Order: sequence, then C-alpha cells, then structure tokens
Amino acid sequence: MVQWLEGHVTAADPGRVHTEGRIARAVVEDARDNVAAFFGTRPRQVVFTSGGTEAANAATWGATRMSPGQPVLLARVEHSCVGDASRRLAPVIELGVDRTGRLDPGTVEDALRRCSEAGARPALVHCQAANHEVGTVQPVHDVVEACHRHGVLVHVDACALAGHLPLAFDELGADLLSVSAHKFGGPPGVGALLVRRGLRLDPLLVGGEQERARRGGLENVPAIIGFAAATGALARPGALEEEAETARRRTEALLAAATSVDGVEVVGDRGHRVPQLVCVTVGGVEAEPVLLGLDQRGIAAHSGSSCSSESLAPSPVLEAMGVDAEHSLRLSVGWSSSDDDVTAFADAFGDVVAGLRGLRG
Repeated sequence: MVQWLEGHVTAADPGRVHTEGRIARAVVEDARDNVAAFFGTRPRQVVFTSGGTEAANAATWGATRMSPGQPVLLARVEHSCVGDASRRLAPVIELGVDRTGRLDPGTVEDALRRCSEAGARPALVHCQAANHEVGTVQPVHDVVEACHRHGVLVHVDACALAGHLPLAFDELGADLLSVSAHKFGGPPGVGALLVRRGLRLDPLLVGGEQERARRGGLENVPAIIGFAAATGALARPGALEEEAETARRRTEALLAAATSVDGVEVVGDRGHRVPQLVCVTVGGVEAEPVLLGLDQRGIAAHSGSSCSSESLAPSPVLEAMGVDAEHSLRLSVGWSSSDDDVTAFADAFGDVVAGLRGLRG
C-alpha cells in the first residue's frame, strides 16, 4: 500500500485507457485474483466494496429488487447492518436462536414452508457464518441447502469468520457472501461481496460502470492492494491454521482468566466458535465500568457489537439469546496480539472486577 501511495500513479483511475489507468487496472485485477483464490471462487464473482456493511446492504438491495414486496428471513442475532438493511426494504420474518446464539436449520425450513403455504416466496434468507459478538459458528451449509430446496436466495455474512477459519464460496453454495478486510489484518474501508455465477443483481451504488457495472464509484486501489496482501499472507501453506491455533490458544487463556473470577460465565458455544473472539458475562457488575477499568490498565475490550459503541440500547444479539446484555464483555485477539497481552488481561481483570464489586458495599 505504501509503495502505491508513494508512486506517481497514486490517483490513477483504473477505468481509463492511458498508461497510468492501465497500470491501476492491472493492480486491481491482480488483487481480485488473489482475493478470489483465497475465498475459493472465480475473480469475476468478486465485487470490491467499502467493507462488510456495504456488501450486506448491496446483497439485500439486489435480492429485494428481484422480488419486491416479498419477505426477508433472518435470525435475531444477525449484525445490525443486515437487519437494518432488510427492514428498510422488505417485510422481515425474524427467526429465534438457542442459548448459544445458534440458528436451527429446521427453524429456517419451517419458516420457508409457512411462506410457501401462504403463497409467498421470500426474497432472501440471511445466515451469518459466525456471530460477531459471541463467536458461535452457524450451520451455514444446512441453511443454504434448505433455502435452495425452496428456490430462495441466501446471503451469508462471513465478516466474523473470513480470514480465521477456512471458507470456500463455491463449495458453500451460497448465492451471496460478504467479507471485510479489516477483520483479519487488512486495511479498514474495503471488503467484498461475492456473487454466485450467473446471478445478476441491480447495484446498490450507481453512477458508474465500475466492478462490471455492479458497483459505481472509483475503486479504492490502495485499500484493495492491502486487502489482497492480507489474503496473500493467510494463503501461504499452513498460515491460516497457524493463525487460528494461536488465536484459539489465546482466547482460551482469556476465558480461563475471566472464569477464574466468581460470577463470570462464558456466553456462546465454547466448542464451536471462531478462534479469535469470546464473550463472558460478569455477575454483579455492569460491563461499562469494567471496560473503563480495563482501559485504565491499557487493555482495550468491548461490550456488545462493534457497531453499537454510540448506542445505549442493550445488545439485540444477547437479548435474543436470553443473556443479560448489560453485563457482557467481548474479548478478541488479532494478528498483532501477543501472549503478553493475555497476561496483562489476566493480571488486571480480577482486580478490576473486585474493585467495582467492593464499591457496591
């Protein structure tokens, strides 16, 4: 990215035929090849976006335009960008989940059957690959099969799973899939919508013929380069597995440290989760003061969804799971995390919680 930004063709438009434009086009298409290979699909199926939020919005817009007025099905634990985009465009049928945040494929099948009996065919079914707050991995393959038995499009929000566990778009069989580069070490502000071969959707962003007329606007070439660099690093033999093993070891250590404190419980499915993210509830203390206490010790953690920092409302994900949303703490690690970070959390967490509980007395 730095080499591109310092070069003389930094502002070149990949859509132009002059030399600088052709250089930029070659860079974008090389990046598309790398991203496509990493996610197990063809380059033509990759549409670069500004991130996972835009990709999910574009998927919802395109699908609902194909079947106007028809309902959209989604689990109550889907990311807010999925839920909000759907509610703005179509009637929404919400599906329940169990205490770990997992969607039962049978629930999807039953909802599709009821729609069929009512003379409706849903425009789209959303199914996240893994939950963004508690890490639970969803039975995506089974949901995709159920949707296709009923001739219904399915979109998979894979932002929490992509770059952390194996993901092959063509093998999955989904119609649409969203990914975000910053979730696995790429730069912010870039992602992709993967579109099944043969599926044509109206673009969300219009005003240009970029991305084969599927997304208007000048491509963010430096960010696309960074996106491809991140997938390239993980595509090296054994790299993804090594990253996942290290992340899981560290998050298990975080859980061990957290649950050694009385009244702290794990939220989500500890055995079937993404390796980089865990969630706990802290009995007797609200999450916000715990976060502030950890921040004073140099530890950045979070409560609820990464898109809810400005919201005072309880997490809809945890509410759907029947979990006390006011006492949840989300802990995650990434490529830059270290064992020293885990040790710092273990040293601080018990003291912070004990101090806050002491204030109640």
